[in-house]
Amino acid sequence: MEIKDMERYGAPPRLLPLLESTGLKQLYPPQAQAVEAGLFKSGTSFVVAAPTASGKTLIAEMAALSAFLRREGKVIYLVPLRALAREKYDDFTSKYHRKGMKVVQSTGDFDRDEPWLKNADLIISTNEKLDSLIRHRAQWLNEVSLIIADEVHMIGDGHRGPTLEIVLTRLRAINPHLRIMALSATIPNSDEIAHWLDASLVESAWRPVPLKEGVFFNGAAIFNDGSVNWVPAESGMDVTDLSIETINQGGQALIFVGTRKSAEASARKSLKHIRRLLSQAGAEHLKGLSEAVLNTSAEPTKLCKRLAECVESGVAFHHAGILYGQRKLVEDAFRDNRLKLIVATTTLAMGLNLPSRRVIIRDWWRYEPGLGIHSIPVIEVKQMAGRAGRPGYDKFGEAVLIARNKRDERHLFEKYIKGVPEKTNSQLGSEPALRTHILASIAGLFTRSSTELLDFLGKTFFAYQAGTDYLARIAEGVVEFLAEEEMVQVSEGNLYSATRFGRRVSELYLDPLSGVIMRDALGILKEKAPFPLFHMLARTPDMMTLALKKKDRDEMIEVFNVHAETLLMPEEDIYMTDEMLSCLKTASVLMQWILEMPEDRVVTHFGIGPGDLRTLIELSDWLLYSAAEIGRVFGLKEEAKVIAQLRARVHYGVKEELLPLVGLKGIGRVRARNLFGAGFKTLKDIKEASGEALSSVPNIGKVIAADIKRQVLS
Repeated sequence: MEIKDMERYGAPPRLLPLLESTGLKQLYPPQAQAVEAGLFKSGTSFVVAAPTASGKTLIAEMAALSAFLRREGKVIYLVPLRALAREKYDDFTSKYHRKGMKVVQSTGDFDRDEPWLKNADLIISTNEKLDSLIRHRAQWLNEVSLIIADEVHMIGDGHRGPTLEIVLTRLRAINPHLRIMALSATIPNSDEIAHWLDASLVESAWRPVPLKEGVFFNGAAIFNDGSVNWVPAESGMDVTDLSIETINQGGQALIFVGTRKSAEASARKSLKHIRRLLSQAGAEHLKGLSEAVLNTSAEPTKLCKRLAECVESGVAFHHAGILYGQRKLVEDAFRDNRLKLIVATTTLAMGLNLPSRRVIIRDWWRYEPGLGIHSIPVIEVKQMAGRAGRPGYDKFGEAVLIARNKRDERHLFEKYIKGVPEKTNSQLGSEPALRTHILASIAGLFTRSSTELLDFLGKTFFAYQAGTDYLARIAEGVVEFLAEEEMVQVSEGNLYSATRFGRRVSELYLDPLSGVIMRDALGILKEKAPFPLFHMLARTPDMMTLALKKKDRDEMIEVFNVHAETLLMPEEDIYMTDEMLSCLKTASVLMQWILEMPEDRVVTHFGIGPGDLRTLIELSDWLLYSAAEIGRVFGLKEEAKVIAQLRARVHYGVKEELLPLVGLKGIGRVRARNLFGAGFKTLKDIKEASGEALSSVPNIGKVIAADIKRQVLS
């Protein structure tokens, strides 16, 4: 269908030139199918289930533009990850910002209603941020006419699914006329999601670049179309040989492996082989990219240096342990065809939007604590495979699974190549999943009685699939817990109301259990010592869990013996378990960070990545802020002050004495320590110092010296 043909299906006249300005002339089949099914009819909701790269985003884009041009109301574009929010924001602003559409991004700070969003036309947000805005009863939510839920099949994810499900259920309850556009991978029960949302289903298997899927064993890739590809053995490694062949043919390769260590090792083993394939101009360009990777961090770690070395050879590894800025550099360079090969962990497959000529899935298993080693779900393998084929560059894409033996070869063909993705099932039916959402429902005055609560839960996807009896039993236990912890009051007739404590916990976007842990810990806080407070954070379900490795055990047992008497928890609960030692490891990382242990030593000593450390710092900042707010609820003003100072130390990674100096723009903890060591210990010292004296301090120089002088004198 040509875009001019959309007019007869109700497309706003001004939409066509907008789309033409982006270079669009013709619609893909799934897009035409959506238009013909009533995409431009007001009040119509859709579930679009189609493969990766089939044009789902443009369908949502057209719905958003239609709402904007017709002044129907605001549009919210929901994504599961912050990185995806940034990607969508960049895409929409580049296309439509100059066309009058105000596009904004809102993903952080869960304790605000963001009134400035009232002026936006399109708001790109994560599921969790929108949930937070609903809890704060942001007034502008009444102006929303369309919700776009990207990756709606993530409802089946145990971690992120319940929030997405509750958000969609809540918004539909608030505004029954709200239009929903849900985008999904191809799953067997997309019709169930469509029925639940009262939406029309647009389902398609079409792809702009045909996909061949196969299994590689003993030098040959056998594909589902019956073709066989013999790959020259040039490196002694299957994944590298497959990558070399692809690059020699002008393509790029994306390898998925099971662990971070494997990602780094595979990338480094491929270096010398891929480097030989680079043009002179390409190699020169990659030197600059390598330097940019190093410059992303104020304290480059060994991991950063290893990544920079790989990048200089046209290869990169990609996992959650590297810094976000470095991941973005890698992704952008791959999209621009500067990097030829990326090796990534399978856990990042759902968030990656990196089309390549060939996708190689080496590890089709995963280890998870408590579950052991198990096969990756079919839907994840299909998501990885869907990255194969670059529209506009490739005539077809190839996705190849690596078999270790003949038995694997047969198994992989049956399970993954011929297999159908698993059904998406609600993950709402557990106490931890419901705990925070039931409190939010009561605190936000959305449900004021047991009857209203059950009525709301009856509208969830879980109830659609399994009925309400099971949810009702869990909800009853959750309300009892909330009442016992004095977050909720239950009066005669099973009427519910939130206490001040309960309301604040909900506004702070905390798991109620985290609120209880903080309240109880602050109630017995006697000293300013940071370690017990870090241990308090580590015990909350909202904190990142660090794996306890064998090499950590002896050290953490020693830490336990040193700190057991000062931990902020009842004595009868203080005993040595793996869970306790894991919490102590988390607290120890934060402790060494604020004692100014160099970043490389922190990540090396504790076996984490720089990205993990940044995540810990961000989470600690939010949780310390939350703890101070809870302290204020109970009149613990001095405790709140102690926490506020500790929060600043965590943010900068410094001892208390450096806090005045790190507040200066451009002065991180390394420069602050150098200034302090040179005798410039206060802002007054800097004010009185000469520019020459300041510039002689290591890592300062004339430019920074002049800048900090201006800051203290202004």
